[in-house]
Amino acid sequence: MKLVPLEDRVVVKLVEREDKTSSGIVLPDTAQEKPQKATVMAAGPGKYDDGKLTPMPVKKGDLVLFAKYSGTEVKLDGEEYLVLRASDILGVLRKG
Repeated sequence: MKLVPLEDRVVVKLVEREDKTSSGIVLPDTAQEKPQKATVMAAGPGKYDDGKLTPMPVKKGDLVLFAKYSGTEVKLDGEEYLVLRASDILGVLRKG
């Protein structure tokens, strides 16, 4: 099954959270923060304002940083995804 986002929504898959600090201390599940990085799996066409389409600022494959408690969790075919609005995305992470 495929989830196709509408309007300015984006389907993302969370990047695995760190289970160890940079100094090597192993964190229990209860101490780990919810991840805020994700890979875009699908993006809607954009949002219409006064009949004019505002295109999406992200595309499939982008690594994004999003607001901490945003989005709706969805489980599809055994995989967990998050559906966000474009306004919940803080930025695109790029190398270099």
